[in-house]
Amino acid sequence: MSKIPLEFYLQEDVVKLSQQLLGKLICTKIDGTVCKAIITETEAYAGKEDKASHAYGGRRTKRTEIMYAKGGISYVYLCYGIHFLFNIVSNQIDIPHAILIRAIHPLIGSKEMLERRKLKVHTDSSFNGPAKVTQALGIRLDHNGIQLNGNSIWLENHTIQVEEEEIESGPRIGIDYAEEDALLPYRFVLKKELKKFDD
Repeated sequence: MSKIPLEFYLQEDVVKLSQQLLGKLICTKIDGTVCKAIITETEAYAGKEDKASHAYGGRRTKRTEIMYAKGGISYVYLCYGIHFLFNIVSNQIDIPHAILIRAIHPLIGSKEMLERRKLKVHTDSSFNGPAKVTQALGIRLDHNGIQLNGNSIWLENHTIQVEEEEIESGPRIGIDYAEEDALLPYRFVLKKELKKFDD
C-alpha cells in the first residue's frame, strides 16, 4: 500500500483531519522491525486559539517550534519526564495545529509491539493510551520533526471504510488546565469491530 502524501496533512480543519485519521494505518520501521497498526483514537489541538495546545497564544519554545512547521511531520515530546507522545503536525507553516495519536489496533508486527510493551498477550487495554502507542511502535524523542512519508514513520490507507456513525467524539483527556476548552469535543474514537491481527 502506498504512503499517504504530505498534502493530506495540509488541511485547514484539524478537527476534521483528526476524524479522517481514524482507520488509517500508522507504520514504523525502527531498529529493522516493521510494524503497522490501525489508528483508533485521536485528539485535535487547534493551535494558538486552543487553550489545551502547547502553542496557545502563539507560544514558541524550543519544544513547540516544530508545531509551526509545514504539516506532515512528527511532533514527539516527553510527558512527565517519562513517556514519549506522538503527534502529527498539520496545516500550513506558522499554523501550529497538531493531532495526538491516542490508541492503535496492531496488524503487522504485533509480536514485536507486545514485546516492546513487555506483554505476553493482547488485551483491550494493551494499546489504548498515547504512551502505549509510542512504546509499541518504537517511537522515541529522536523521531521528532521527521517527515511522515519517509522510511521510519509513515501513514497508509487501509481497506476498511469508516462511517460517520462509527466515530464517537468527546472531550480530551488530562487537560483540566484548559478551562472552557477542556470541554471541546476534540477527541475521536473509532467504534468498529476490527479483526485481531494479520500476522
